[in-house]
Amino acid sequence: MCSTLISKANICVKHLNPLFHQGRSDFCTLRAVAHFSKSAKPPAMSRTLCTNGSVPKGDSSPLQDNRETDSRKNRQADGQSLMKNKTSSHGETERRVGTKEGKGRNFTLQQRLPKSLFAAGTAKRTAEMLKRKASMASVDEEQVEMPTERQGRRAGKWELPDKPLSVVEWKKLKEASDNPQRFDMQMMSSLFESRAELDIAKSLLTFVAVETGTLSYQLLLRYLALCVSGGHDAEVSDVYGIMRGTFQSLDTGASSLFMKTFSRTDRWREAIHLLHDMKKVITPSVRNYGDVIAGTLLHGDVVTAWALYDEVIEKGLSPCQETWDALFKGGTRERKEEEGEKETRVTESLSQSHFKDRLLDILIYMRNNQAYPQHSLASTIKTWFESLPEEKWRGIWTTITPKGVCKCCGSELESIQLNTEEYQQLKDRVMTNIIQGQDVFKKTTPEELERFKMFVKKRPAFDMVVDGLNVANITKLKQSETLLAVVSELERQGQTVLVLGRKHMLHPSKTWERNDMYHIKQKAHCFFTDNISEDDPFLLYATLHSGNHCRFLSRDLMRDHKACLPDGMSRRLFFKWQRGHQLVVDGRIMAARRVRFQTIPSFDTIIQTTGNSWHIPYDDSEDRSSYEVPQKWLCLTKTR
Repeated sequence: MCSTLISKANICVKHLNPLFHQGRSDFCTLRAVAHFSKSAKPPAMSRTLCTNGSVPKGDSSPLQDNRETDSRKNRQADGQSLMKNKTSSHGETERRVGTKEGKGRNFTLQQRLPKSLFAAGTAKRTAEMLKRKASMASVDEEQVEMPTERQGRRAGKWELPDKPLSVVEWKKLKEASDNPQRFDMQMMSSLFESRAELDIAKSLLTFVAVETGTLSYQLLLRYLALCVSGGHDAEVSDVYGIMRGTFQSLDTGASSLFMKTFSRTDRWREAIHLLHDMKKVITPSVRNYGDVIAGTLLHGDVVTAWALYDEVIEKGLSPCQETWDALFKGGTRERKEEEGEKETRVTESLSQSHFKDRLLDILIYMRNNQAYPQHSLASTIKTWFESLPEEKWRGIWTTITPKGVCKCCGSELESIQLNTEEYQQLKDRVMTNIIQGQDVFKKTTPEELERFKMFVKKRPAFDMVVDGLNVANITKLKQSETLLAVVSELERQGQTVLVLGRKHMLHPSKTWERNDMYHIKQKAHCFFTDNISEDDPFLLYATLHSGNHCRFLSRDLMRDHKACLPDGMSRRLFFKWQRGHQLVVDGRIMAARRVRFQTIPSFDTIIQTTGNSWHIPYDDSEDRSSYEVPQKWLCLTKTR
């Protein structure tokens, strides 16, 4: 059917871009034309297939790897970020606890678990609540009109075909589009987003080749992403041959997609070669490493898998969840093969005890870096423990009481409080890098800071340091009235209180009444900074100077200050100290009513072990912000 197209392409092949690989251009061009034109009618004439012989300069690949390790950048290597409107598929996360398989009664975090500023989902629920309140209070006319405009633009777009189209049909569709110049790219992007049938995308490529005589690198890249996401491994192999034979080099986006597919096929060794080639130019992403590690494990090469994993750690990268999942699953699979007396390439090089130690090291790494396994990974870890032949482990999904006791095994978890050595280390780091750091005098003056230090030195150790402005702004009451209610409650509890504020609070106004401020100064020690100064360095100094028992009251998350600390260990200690010392007002503050505060947990949310038990907090992933901690746990205990 394609004989005419092939013969005419053969005549025109000598006009190909000179950057094509010498001696291979004819073969790859003819192969590509025949490949994408199987279902197309023979065109009147054909010109060259591809626009140039190398990756276009100045038009970076939409799959260009970002070398950082968050989840959004990991999806980039899968080809999902090349579209403007990405779609992500989120698996349903299990929301039940209490039984061995996690199928107990439903519960709501707000109802069954103590409220906390750092509990998973708090930020999302707060944002949704504020959004509902704002929408109930008023509706902006401009906000009403905007969705209509967006709907109008969507309505003006084409409808995606549900079957392969002929060249004539594609031409009519292009002529009816709003932007014919970008029709090819936009249509392929839409086909990718909608997970369209591969034959439809093939017919689009045939139309472009017939109409223009060329297929650009970017269009082929989008087609490749569609093939990878749809699991069309054989088609990916064909596209690899075409792109390798046509272009001088592949960008990181294309290489990442080929690695992902080859790793799960018999061409998995080529994925390793692609990874090594990429390392000559840039540092591969954790997703690149993860795909190749998973492929080597799938095909039994555990030695190479662990060698690549060690590279990830040595480079200071944080492995992705799927990599850990593959390693734990590899441990289970290898043990089953040994028990079945099947020979593998890896059992000669890695003893079972060594393999077990390597997997336990992963849990220690996650502990030291406050990494929380997602539910699927936690399930894999549970399966691995329960498969250990000489150790009888039992895993149960559970929660922890407010006093830090596991509801499953009754073990008491590690305290959230820092020990003496940790506290002194954190105090020194905060004093050096935050209080006396280079940026502190952008927020205050040397004279004011020294005046505050002398003020604190002459006072007794505080039990509570209050961020006055932050607390005063949490309700609709007058600011001075709100602050007075909070201070009065703390005084009622017998605490020695320091209130940090700004000098403008001392000037009588509608929100700052003179009488309220008078009573606040009677009930607490007060220090008022200049109006342009920032309170946080003073708050941190006073709290840490007063000792490990002192807490502070504020809703400020202190993320900027934590970022000033020089290393990961110091930042982890700061976050642990913060969760054990930061108090937050719970609910509304109402006149003539007691003020309630959120519960500070007594235990640390971190992977921990006693040797005969492991407690692993696992992540629901759906609504947890980076500064929040999970509320659900996997309890693993030895039964003998």
